Amino acid sequence: MEFLETIVQYVLDLGAPVFVPLIMLIIGLSMRMKFKDAFTAALTLGVAFTGMGILIEFMMTSMGGAAESMAANTGISLPAVDIGWPGMASISWAWPYAFVLFPIQIIVNILMLVTKQTKTLNVDMWNVWNKIFTAVLIAYFTGSIWLGFLAGAIIVFLELKLGDVFAPEVERLTGIPGVTVPHFIALIAVILYPIDELLKKIPFFRKEFDAEALRNKIGIFGENSVMGGIIGVLLGFAGGYSVSEALTLGVQAATALVLFPMVSKLFSKALSPISDAVSEFMRQKYGNSEIFIGLDWPILGGRNELWVAVIITIPFLLFFSVILPGNIVLPFAGIINLSFVVGALLLTNGNLVRMIIHGIITAPLFLYAATYFAPYITRLGQETGTIGVESNEMISWSTFEGPDLRYLIANSFNGDIVAIILFVGWLVLFYLLLKNRQKRNERLSEEN
Repeated sequence: MEFLETIVQYVLDLGAPVFVPLIMLIIGLSMRMKFKDAFTAALTLGVAFTGMGILIEFMMTSMGGAAESMAANTGISLPAVDIGWPGMASISWAWPYAFVLFPIQIIVNILMLVTKQTKTLNVDMWNVWNKIFTAVLIAYFTGSIWLGFLAGAIIVFLELKLGDVFAPEVERLTGIPGVTVPHFIALIAVILYPIDELLKKIPFFRKEFDAEALRNKIGIFGENSVMGGIIGVLLGFAGGYSVSEALTLGVQAATALVLFPMVSKLFSKALSPISDAVSEFMRQKYGNSEIFIGLDWPILGGRNELWVAVIITIPFLLFFSVILPGNIVLPFAGIINLSFVVGALLLTNGNLVRMIIHGIITAPLFLYAATYFAPYITRLGQETGTIGVESNEMISWSTFEGPDLRYLIANSFNGDIVAIILFVGWLVLFYLLLKNRQKRNERLSEEN
């Protein structure tokens, strides 16, 4: 056990910009790429991850500062402190059995590949913490570590199945063939699916509203730099910034929206030759078989629809936190709500208007989930000692990833009949979403 834990910790210490390129180098060489080509592609991938990480941190810091200022200006004080995803991740990693979820993810993935239940090979090891956190919650609710492990395995299964059907959309959005995003964050698409189907029945919402369509419709105001500048300045003023501070924020937002697509091209430059090598190898070895490489969601970071939707929905999240009866969490560390936008981007095919609507509609869900889980998260924080929590304080995460699924699994495993029925309903929606995307993918494949 200690040996396994040491290996896992070593991998984590390397970080995604080092470990994932190493894995891709091995995959490239295994697919008979020349060492020079495989090494160059792997190193470029490391550069892409590092560059995207720097940009995301820059965006989160600059936009998050203004958003937090907006929250502070409300003058509202609520009982639970929002610690965001970094706080939740630290609590998860402190669980004594956290490292066991690594072999669980690998074994489930291999079994599904061998039995042809998935085409996705997930090399994104850092987001195992999402499975760990789910396992921690279930173990806490039920008192059974084994049920926690089972819940983690279920999440792996769901991620891989969704990764399969979203792969063509990931390729369309990024221009990178043979990759997908089997991430827990995308599972919010399941409950957004019926809402999106209703929205699409309205002709206005069926129109194309991605970044390119927006540029064609509104000209200069749809340019990344101009759009970012305007949104940044408005957010600055909403946060109580001075004119100079708001203008600075506008330039920062414009900078981010211009650079995101540039950095995202590095992912394509790095992954396209590896993807081509994998496709050729699979074609020669297994006929028409294909495989998708599962990566973290930042490969989608070059899509400015993602960032525009997140920024525009910030005031709505704050508004709901103030007016919703029973809510005890004021968004702060988690105020940049990435937890809805990745799933919404993939589900709507980059339709910015529908993405914003999904962000507004789901805001109460995130806040009530944060309120519901606050006592449990507080106790976990106190017991692990990873976060200093006073006896009269509470902590939570305002934009809880997968609030619907975690609530349903936790309470279903605890024997709650209503939760079990709702979880079955969730699985039905999941199945319908898979079938819907499979039909769409087949139709697009025939058209091409």
